[in-house]
Order: sequence, then C-alpha cells, then structure tokens
Amino acid sequence: MKIVYCIPATCNSGGMERVLARKANYLAELGHELIFVTTDQRERPPFFELHPSIVSYDLGIDYDANNGSGLLSKLTQYPRKHRLHRQRLTELLLKLKADIVISMFGDDASFLPSIQDGSHKVLEYHFAKYKRLQYGRRGLWRLIDQLRTKWDERTVRPFDSFVVLTEEDAAAWGALPNLRVIPNPLPFYSDSPSDCTARQLLAMGRYDDQKHFDLLIDLWAQLEPEYPEWRLVIAGDGKLRPELSAQVKRLGLKSVELMRPTHQVQELYRASSIYAMTSRYEGLPMVLIEAQQMGLPIVSFACPCGPRDVITDGVDGYLLEVGDHAGFIQALRRLMDSEAERQRMGAAARIASERYDLEHIMKSWLALFDELVHSKQS
Repeated sequence: MKIVYCIPATCNSGGMERVLARKANYLAELGHELIFVTTDQRERPPFFELHPSIVSYDLGIDYDANNGSGLLSKLTQYPRKHRLHRQRLTELLLKLKADIVISMFGDDASFLPSIQDGSHKVLEYHFAKYKRLQYGRRGLWRLIDQLRTKWDERTVRPFDSFVVLTEEDAAAWGALPNLRVIPNPLPFYSDSPSDCTARQLLAMGRYDDQKHFDLLIDLWAQLEPEYPEWRLVIAGDGKLRPELSAQVKRLGLKSVELMRPTHQVQELYRASSIYAMTSRYEGLPMVLIEAQQMGLPIVSFACPCGPRDVITDGVDGYLLEVGDHAGFIQALRRLMDSEAERQRMGAAARIASERYDLEHIMKSWLALFDELVHSKQS
C-alpha cells in the first residue's frame, strides 16, 4: 500500500512525532510505501530516525510564522496560507495516487476529505476533544475556542475513519459511525528498566501552557527543603523556557534542571525513580507509557484524556483529580520516602505497559487499512 501522512513537521521532539516515526518505520519494514507531507519543515531534518525508504515533501506553508501574532494578523494571514495549503496538497495527492492518506488533525483536516484523489482519508487525533477549552483563555479568544470545538465535530465526520487514542476521548465524541480507538504503541522496549533507587523526579515535554510545568515547579518548591538530596529534571524545550528559568531562579530552587531534549530518553528514564505529569490536557501521553515501560511509578493529574486509561491508581502510580495540589505533593512524598514502594509500583507499571506493544497496536492499524482498501475495491 501507498500511505501518506500529513503532519506540520517531523523536526519536533514531541510524542506525536516519536510515535509517527515508530509506526511509519514499522510499515516501511513490511514493504509499504510511506510518504510524509509537511507544511512547516523548512529544510530541518527529522528529529527521530526514519526508514531510508520514507519520502518527504514540504509544502512550504509556514503556519508557524503566525504564532504569537495578534488576532487581526492571524485573521488576515491564515486564510491566504490555508488556500495555498489546499492548492499544493491537492496537486501533490493527485500525483501520488495513494491508497491511504492520514491527517494528524493539522490544518489540512478541514479540507482533506474533499480532495478527490482516489484515496481513503483517515483522521488521527492525538489530543482530546475538549483540548481547546483547557487553554483557559478569556473574552473573544474563549468564544473562538468554543466555536472551534464545535467546528471539530463537523470536521471529523467526512473522514472514512476517525481514530482516537483512548476510550475516555471516544466517549466524549459520541456514537460516530467512523470512530475507532487505537492507542499509540510504545516507541521502544527495554530489558534494562530503572531500579528506582536514584533520587530523581522526571518530567518531559514541550515548554508550553499545555504541560503546565510552572505548576510542577511550584509544587516542587514545597518539597525541596524536605528532600535536599532529590532533584527534579524537566526535559524539553519551547517558548516558555525563559519564563520557567526565571521562575526557578525567583524561587531560589537549587535542585531543578531544565534539560534540553535528548535522544537518550531511555537513559534519562533509567536515571530516575518517579515520573510526574501536570498537563492541562493530553491525548494519550507517550511519556506515561514510556515511563511505565521503564519501570517508573507515575504521579499525574487525571486531566482529559489519557492518564485514566494508563494509570491504575494505587497500583502502578497515583492519579489525582485536577486541582488537588496537596494530594499531588502527598503522593510524591509517599514515593520519595519509600524505595520499596517505588519498586513495587514500578514493577506493576512494566506489566501495564504491555498493552501498548508495537506488534499488537500495528495489527489494529493494518486491519483498518485493509478494511478501507477492500471496501474501495468492492
């Protein structure tokens, strides 16, 4: 099969990009023809290694240039770029004649099903339905977020298949006839997990509002005086790095490291004993199932969506209601105080991660692709 993935860029170090590389490499190894179509690559190399047979095209739209612009600027610039995007993607897909074209719910999602290139269109969603309403914006931006959430409901319907990551999110979308649940697979398997003896708490992700690392730093500030031998590592990068660095300095924290993204993620997990997540919203957080695979107990807020699907409270980690800051700190204390508890929960986490084995997950994707292609032939 010829399979096209449409994604803003592959140069980012996020969980979605890591998972896409893993799935695409698996499909390429099976002999399928894989093509990536990006809008904002700008000649940057992919962050994660790709199979040599995978071909990439960048449409040169550069939506990212509008980030940080005011509402008026976005209203004037976006329509022009969107029209150009549609034109260039249509021309390319008519040439490629793919069997399957998959949108990662980028800017192409609103028009991809209308492109008559003979392919089946799949929409793959890596967030949660109500993610926009988690931004916490006010005034006109709040109204826009509400309208866009409503518009998302219309966007997903024309696709031949709409794939979400969790049962929790599927319930939010309702009884759509094209809805499927296929979790993300583990990006790796390791025979050498953490022994949970290191005095290190780990968090990873983009430095943006979604991940809410400023809250994690505030909570850590209450723990640092009690646990001077422990350290907090937040691995990632993004627009909020200056603000987070200033926050660490303002609070006088000596045990917090804002680490740059690394390819050595297994080593980073192995050097840690607890994983913490304070996100406002997620889809299916790859960092959680990676942490489980590496034998780390997890402390997380039960944000929409993902943590409830991944963590069994009290078994392989602690799941706190959003806003329960005292409970979050107490859960960290329990684990930081007891190496045996960390190891017990870490062992349970390893077992739980088997649900996300690559072979198991890719069987679901291949079954979907075969179903779509055969329905077209019949």
